[in-house]
Amino acid sequence: MARTERSGNEAGDGPERKCIATGEVLPTSALIRFVVSPDGEVAPDLLGKLPGRGIWVTARRAALERAAGKNLFARAAKQPVRVPDDLADRVEALLARRVVDLISLARKGGAAVAGYEKVKDWLAKEQATVLIQASDGSERGKSKLSTPHRGDFIGWLTADELGSAFGRQTVIHAALGAGGLSARVVEEAARLKGLRVSDGAKAAGKDRRAI
Repeated sequence: MARTERSGNEAGDGPERKCIATGEVLPTSALIRFVVSPDGEVAPDLLGKLPGRGIWVTARRAALERAAGKNLFARAAKQPVRVPDDLADRVEALLARRVVDLISLARKGGAAVAGYEKVKDWLAKEQATVLIQASDGSERGKSKLSTPHRGDFIGWLTADELGSAFGRQTVIHAALGAGGLSARVVEEAARLKGLRVSDGAKAAGKDRRAI
């Protein structure tokens, strides 16, 4: 079933910062904060709580690679810094872990279900606000479920990652209900999308409503 797509990291309320790579001023929810550690290495600060002057980069792989390759972190910090060669991969892994952990918390609170039949039931009862499907799941199977009306779709976690959130080996279909944790999952997944899905690419090869 076709799902219209809307871009991730949409502007919203809240504080804004300037990306050192693109020059754009964006909500902090669409950016990654970095600080310089005591030993001079650039470190991601996903929660925005580490001490030190924040350096902000748009949550997209191209922006991170530009910031690292053009020595923009050192320029922003006004000091020599070390940038790990795999910085973008590290940020992606941290974001994926955060999304998985948040889904797991939602599950423990009764606000998330997994499995085709349970997800289908939640969608039919309009109990689901977010549809999550594994990026490596069967397209035929995934096409049988539609994103909730005015809801969100997440399609760039793997079956193994989703399985980890539900205490299983793999999960293809999952859904979140309304609540604060769901909003946080959507926000963090939008940042993860920027590291995993290139501009203009479909999350899973089919038109979808995407966060």
